[in-house]
Amino acid sequence: MPGVLYKAERMLISLTAKNRVELRIAGKDYIVVGTEPEEYIHRVGLYVDKKMTDIMRANNKLSTSLAAVLTAINVVDDLFKSRESEQELKNQLKKATEELERLRRENRVLQQDNNVLSSQNTELKLELAKREAELNEVRNTLDKAERAKE
Repeated sequence: MPGVLYKAERMLISLTAKNRVELRIAGKDYIVVGTEPEEYIHRVGLYVDKKMTDIMRANNKLSTSLAAVLTAINVVDDLFKSRESEQELKNQLKKATEELERLRRENRVLQQDNNVLSSQNTELKLELAKREAELNEVRNTLDKAERAKE
């Protein structure tokens, strides 16, 4: 008997770790036991209820079991479409991430090029200032020479 008590205790512990939720789907009450939060189980139940109610409204001659099968087909269709959409979004995200990385690499190269050009520009400005100073000296010398001729 100790082995039976042990199993019963395990089952009791197992049941306490799960949520028991009462759901109303297509006018019938169901007890659902799951490890998900109670609120989540209610949301799932409401989703199924809405799908099944919509199907039964569209054709009120359907049996509950046929409506349930059609609901399951519709829900799986939603699931497959969601998965396809998720995969498409993942592909778009991957492409966008790759493009972003490419643009970052390009930006680093352009920044390096800009630093080199900025440095060259500074050197050229210094060279220009030096040449302008030399030119001014030459002009001053020429002006002095002309004045001396006068």
